[in-house]
Amino acid sequence: MVFEQRVKMSDVARTAGVSVATVSKVVNGRYGVAQATVERVQQVIHELGYEASLGAQSLRSHRTNVLGILVAEFEPFSTELLKGASREVAGSGYQLLAYSSGDGEGAAIGWERRSLARLSGTLIDGAVIVTPTVVETKHGFHVVAVDPHTGPSGLPTVDSDNFAGAVLATDHLLSLGHRRIAHISGRPDLESARLREAGFRKAMADAGVPVDEQLVRVGGFRTETAASTAAELLALPDRPTAIFAGNDLSAISTVDVARGLGLGVPDDLSVIGFDNIPESALVDPPLTTIRQPLQRMGAESLRLLIDLIAGVERDTHIQLPTELVVRASCRPLR
Repeated sequence: MVFEQRVKMSDVARTAGVSVATVSKVVNGRYGVAQATVERVQQVIHELGYEASLGAQSLRSHRTNVLGILVAEFEPFSTELLKGASREVAGSGYQLLAYSSGDGEGAAIGWERRSLARLSGTLIDGAVIVTPTVVETKHGFHVVAVDPHTGPSGLPTVDSDNFAGAVLATDHLLSLGHRRIAHISGRPDLESARLREAGFRKAMADAGVPVDEQLVRVGGFRTETAASTAAELLALPDRPTAIFAGNDLSAISTVDVARGLGLGVPDDLSVIGFDNIPESALVDPPLTTIRQPLQRMGAESLRLLIDLIAGVERDTHIQLPTELVVRASCRPLR
């Protein structure tokens, strides 16, 4: 596909039969242009599809009316957040720019600092950053963090109740009679992963069931590393009867590993995840999981950002509830 060259202000001026200065006045809403000329220039702008560049607009007004969502990579978690944010931005007067740092798996600490340096002040008026490692913002530029590595720490934050969700997941397995329960944890540098492990341990302790430490292993929230961890757990002489995976990707990977070893889910192994990404309902068997309202988290983070830019005084930490979603990947212990 071949795209036409960008329409320039000079193209509009030539077609409308006016000067570039006149077009500039019309575009920027300045006085000194006859109404008939304004209407003619606006008609040409519409016909040619002229758009002022964000950089030039920023230089003139110090605003672009564009908000950014910055992620290390686009994966199911961040994609669901983006869906919620894109719905919330409608009618707000802002546009939305989704931006990936390109660092992907194993994103280096400070990826968001580099992304903000590229975008802030010239392309976007504020940013929602998903699972930031560290954020240093300049004065007057607003940032909202979703599920930051260190948890809420003074920065406006949106997250879910990870601890309570993990308790729900573990209690569900305990209610089915399971006692030899494994936990495939997330990234050790991420506060949400630590809270999920803490919730697992709290539920086990409250039930009077000792945690076998060899059943608690890091899966890193990623399909490949979780698969390796699941294989180690299922190769143990006294393997677990149930696994609480730190996220749905890890849980789905665990189901695949179990199937490859000839184990049925849930007949031989119960598996529960966390997140309730769309894929969790589509796998075989459909995954029992903990729902964190990802799209609502995206919408709330964008609304918080818009309010901060507008100077609205409000609570800057929003924590949303989690809930158990029972499907078909768990069953009572026989």
